[in-house]
Amino acid sequence: MSTDSGDENSTPTPQELREMVEGTREELGQTVQELAARADVKARAKDKADEIRAEVAESAIDAGTQVRDGVTEAVVLAQDKVVDPALDAAAGAASKIAKGGAAVAAKVREKTPEPVAVKARQATDAVRRRPGPVIAAAVAAVVVFFTVRRKGRR
Repeated sequence: MSTDSGDENSTPTPQELREMVEGTREELGQTVQELAARADVKARAKDKADEIRAEVAESAIDAGTQVRDGVTEAVVLAQDKVVDPALDAAAGAASKIAKGGAAVAAKVREKTPEPVAVKARQATDAVRRRPGPVIAAAVAAVVVFFTVRRKGRR
């Protein structure tokens, strides 16, 4: 605040008083707003609840990520320790079965008379062209088998 005479004890002008009053009003308005915000318990509680909700959501996301990573790691370890040896054993067994099956098939072809082999090829071709009736007959045979078996137990 400035004075016309330069004397510190001089009386302020009306314009200076208006400026002082306006500045005081602004400060008072800000103070009232701050106090009102502090006194609004409901709004503060809502803000705090929103803040906590955001933190919980973030924690849940982090926990989910950690669980997913842990499960992935466990699956990889289990696969290395359990699945790979099992797959190796299964592959070996499948190889032996395929070799044995091929040998049996070769013997059956060798021992089967030609007219029977021709009819078998014709039947195989017919089944490949229309597998529906064959599947239906197989299902019917299974149903008949279980029905007869159930009646036999009574």
